[in-house]
Amino acid sequence: MQLLLFLLVYPALWLISILPFRLLYAFSDAVYILVYRIIGYRKKTVRANLEMALPHLSVSERRIVEKKFYRHMCDMFLEMIKTMSISQSEMDKRFVFTNLPVYLEMEKKGKNIALMCAHYASYEWVISMNRYITFDGYAIYKRIANKHFDKLVRNIRSRFKAHLITTKETGETILHNLHEHKPSVYGFASDQSPKAGKAHHWTKFMGIETPVHTGAEMLAKKFDMNVIFLRVEKVKRGYYRATLEELSTDARSVPNYEITDEFMKRVEKQILEAPEYYLWTHKRWKHKRVTQTNP
Repeated sequence: MQLLLFLLVYPALWLISILPFRLLYAFSDAVYILVYRIIGYRKKTVRANLEMALPHLSVSERRIVEKKFYRHMCDMFLEMIKTMSISQSEMDKRFVFTNLPVYLEMEKKGKNIALMCAHYASYEWVISMNRYITFDGYAIYKRIANKHFDKLVRNIRSRFKAHLITTKETGETILHNLHEHKPSVYGFASDQSPKAGKAHHWTKFMGIETPVHTGAEMLAKKFDMNVIFLRVEKVKRGYYRATLEELSTDARSVPNYEITDEFMKRVEKQILEAPEYYLWTHKRWKHKRVTQTNP
């Protein structure tokens, strides 16, 4: 059944991927009408998230953010498919890194690097960074249930020299690379909500006390890794700018959770600047603490 589904869907994905960008975004406009206006995909979750995270906005202002978000989400989904066939030169033009020397200086230190990013703007095209670096790049991801689509995603990433590993494989991979004297960079999308049983640290995110992933920081401390924040901005439709910002070059000396807290603060700053580019369909605040006030 998995193979049948893959064989049915793959030709459509390929045809979408070879569309010129002008037609791709015309198609995205049609997908937006289907996803937002007809299906209403996760609309309740999006509205609940926006109400919690952006209470300073009026209902009408949040509706504007909501619509812009769905348009962006449809664009990003199709851009992800476009990665199947996009040329390197086209990718270089559309996803630009503004200050790679910050990262390259860290490479010179010879230590592994933890790259922390958020589900903001285009997190899919971050893989293009591998073109500019000498370290091997690893992205931590959640394996897709359909093994054929999982293999497809891996193949797409390999076009840009990116290796995909699961959370469970991360520690073993780092140890193996250290044993082989092969320093590498590991990408962590650390802004979403951990399972309640794995919540080791809570912090305020968008004014709400909520659990956060601490794996990137803890691995950086354990394996003495440098830590970088990757800030991605959407310049205009189909064009993004990435900025690399140092978080720590001595993670072991930083008190526990300070790196994670600083990362979340920088993500929050991005969201407040342009909230429509954050991934609002995820139940980010499904676990939260309510501050009690005295009457």
